[in-house]
Amino acid sequence: MPLGFLMVAAGMATILYSVDVRPDKDWVMWGAIAIAIFIVGLIFLGSAFIHKVKSDLIKKGKPRSSASRHEEAEE
Repeated sequence: MPLGFLMVAAGMATILYSVDVRPDKDWVMWGAIAIAIFIVGLIFLGSAFIHKVKSDLIKKGKPRSSASRHEEAEE
């Protein structure tokens, strides 16, 4: 997730760079780079979110107390 936030921030910074500093013909290249970085950041964030939800669902299905785990081990 931190990598996703970093990539999204880098994508936004590159967008600002391409708009502000590079108004000549290089803006297309910098815009494409910015879009790629931004999308990769969103992919990382989405993947982290999916893994977090899956982890929470798996933990929800398991018993929470150690007493119930001890009882299952005896059976």
